[in-house]
Amino acid sequence: MGLTFEVSKTTAAGGRRGVIGLPHGDVQTPVFMPVGTVASVKAVPQETVETIGAGGRGAEIILANTYHLYLRPGHELVRRMGGVHKFMSWRRPMLTDSGGFQVFSLKGLRKVKEEGVEFRSHLDGGKHFFSPEHSMAVQIALGADIMMAFDECTEHPATWQRAKDSMEMTHRWAQRSLDYFQAHASEVPWHEERGGRRQSLFGIVQGGMHKDLRTQSAETLVAMDFDGYAIGGLAVGEERDVTREMIAHTLEYLPKDKPRYVMGVGYPDEIEEYAKMGVDMMDCVLPTRAGRHGLVFTSQGRVNIKNKIHEEDGGPLDPACTCSVCARYSRGYIRHLFAAGEALGMTLASVHNLAFYLDTMERVRGEIAEG
Repeated sequence: MGLTFEVSKTTAAGGRRGVIGLPHGDVQTPVFMPVGTVASVKAVPQETVETIGAGGRGAEIILANTYHLYLRPGHELVRRMGGVHKFMSWRRPMLTDSGGFQVFSLKGLRKVKEEGVEFRSHLDGGKHFFSPEHSMAVQIALGADIMMAFDECTEHPATWQRAKDSMEMTHRWAQRSLDYFQAHASEVPWHEERGGRRQSLFGIVQGGMHKDLRTQSAETLVAMDFDGYAIGGLAVGEERDVTREMIAHTLEYLPKDKPRYVMGVGYPDEIEEYAKMGVDMMDCVLPTRAGRHGLVFTSQGRVNIKNKIHEEDGGPLDPACTCSVCARYSRGYIRHLFAAGEALGMTLASVHNLAFYLDTMERVRGEIAEG
């Protein structure tokens, strides 16, 4: 058995309140997943990630990156260490992406063909090859609760024909990913200790910014019967209205009894909007990336904590926030940390931002539950 998914409440606008059951625990939805690219949510210890946010419940699921962990330290090393959960001491659910988006980002360093993608490492220039089968093998070795099928993320802008060709290859790669996964699903490092439960595999809808292609992609992948479905190829440079339009359109063609995941979004108001439309899962590097640069999200808007105006501010980052950072530290002190080049400043801003995102989802779940 892979995942279970139960929806307890829906709204007229399409929002869903539910729970995903996974081998390493339950996940309340809609959910925001902090990104732990190289088996680390940057600058934030695991015990902190487990306790930040509303009620001290912390993040129930995080995301790790197949491409980066394949290059360093290597998936076979992680397998020998008992899988990525044991390797990084994370006891809760986890999702790994397929590496498709990272390979897409290596413009000039990759060559895409039917068999897969040949690329050069951004670390040392070494040559590597990712096929759908290899992506599945790496993700099985890592052992996250949810894996993603290998796809090609279409660049933006893309003509209709270019998006169609890319989408059709993604569909062929999706079938190859599914075939390999079904043949090797029992090889996950924690398979026996989790009562024989297996990982789950999501398909990724592509099609660029073309509604007819998004429809075709969703229908093709649904026929393959994945455990859940992601909407990929968004937030790659298009206008936000276009992103929203593509999400709303694609949701109409995805099953109501399986999780729906929009990849790589977004700002707090965006994740709130998409959750209320019926998206169950989202992820983004923004909370920690912005935090490391001194940008914090608050109930009063975005704040650049490095600005001189905060130099003698004794108040918290956000007076409406109950996170551990706002309860203890002042804006003036955190600004000082950034000015002094102290790493603690990046950690505190990142912790607050993560708490803000998780609290946003907690509030949205409550609003959906109340109709």
